[in-house]
Amino acid sequence: MPAPKKTGRRSVLVTSATLLSLSVTAPAALAAPTPSTSPTATPPAHMSQVGGARLGQPGTQVNLAGGVPALPKDLTARSWIVSDAESGDILAAHNAHWKLPPASTLKMLFADTVLPRFPKTTAHKVVPADLAGIGAGSSMVGIMENETYTVHDLWLGVFLRSGNDAVHVLSSMNGGVDQTVRDMQAHAEELQALDTHVISPDGYDAKGQVSSAYDLTLFARSGLQKKDFREYCSTVRAKFPGGSAKTGKKGTSAREPFEIQNTNRLLSGDSDVPVYQGIAGVKNGNTTNAGATFTGVAERGGKVLLVTVMNPEKHEHNEVYKETAKLLDWGFRAAGKASPVGELVPPKSAAQPGTSASGGDAHRSGGSGSKPVAGSTAGGGSRGMGTALAVVGGLLVLLAGGAFLVNRRWPLPDLMRRRPRP
Repeated sequence: MPAPKKTGRRSVLVTSATLLSLSVTAPAALAAPTPSTSPTATPPAHMSQVGGARLGQPGTQVNLAGGVPALPKDLTARSWIVSDAESGDILAAHNAHWKLPPASTLKMLFADTVLPRFPKTTAHKVVPADLAGIGAGSSMVGIMENETYTVHDLWLGVFLRSGNDAVHVLSSMNGGVDQTVRDMQAHAEELQALDTHVISPDGYDAKGQVSSAYDLTLFARSGLQKKDFREYCSTVRAKFPGGSAKTGKKGTSAREPFEIQNTNRLLSGDSDVPVYQGIAGVKNGNTTNAGATFTGVAERGGKVLLVTVMNPEKHEHNEVYKETAKLLDWGFRAAGKASPVGELVPPKSAAQPGTSASGGDAHRSGGSGSKPVAGSTAGGGSRGMGTALAVVGGLLVLLAGGAFLVNRRWPLPDLMRRRPRP
């Protein structure tokens, strides 16, 4: 369904933007080898127009008026989008509504759907049925049968290690995988993420399971309204419970924790990818069918940007993070200069005047008294580069009551302002 249009805010496409689309990015899409698992080899000629008519067009959409910097020339992703996380303005996009396999970035929808349903202190003893049906070669955090984990432990496993075992345990607690898939699909439709078809809650490759850069950005934006979501997706390192072992003369049981690290390389860093200044989440993914996918949120100079990148054709190490960093850099330079090419639509329940969106901190997390720190670690045994990082600058302010009103800003409450480099 078309999104509600904002009057007086959208400019027409300038000729230079069209030339850029044809000369820079379209050839990469047309020349891409046919992937056996993608729905199409090239983007459809007509895609969804949710968020604006231009987002339904293939190729790059950007308004290059005076003073707007040129887009990076070496982008190879099949689809990407750069948006203002607070206002919802889309600064630039490339095949924004192309339906592609999402990999573990779909866990953002899983978390946004299921996270509010269980207090983090809830304990659950894992039974064999909880771990049934996990796909071969899945990423795992190391959940063990007959061991007890808190919901907090399980979410750390989901966000830091992209653990499909943790997803399945939480799905079991939620009524099973099938019920969780139905819940996720219903939530996607509530968010107006109409490109998304959910088959597995963990994002594991499944025939017909697709999403889009636009939809993944909606999932991230919705999830970031929740305090616990922000805390988990910004955690660099944490301790995770190990298996029980017999100790002492009386055979008492003890569990030795082990350290897990976030696989989001813009947050944790790598040999060829530095920690991105201002990064505060969100989620990465990588499978054979989907390639590398990533949605990231970062703040600089009072601007909060969301960037989603799907399946770079350049298969170099950490390429998805490198292209994301380039787009974030461009977005921060273009913010306030580039006229939007579309918008991130509000949820259906918030699309009518006077209706507030559910999911604000006061409803979901019992208030906003506890503020997460970008790059902080979770648990008393946490250590490493994420330990005791300070929050620099002020906190983003929530609109009255956390309401999301049509044509109004939707700020990210108490989002971490900056994460200093280690």
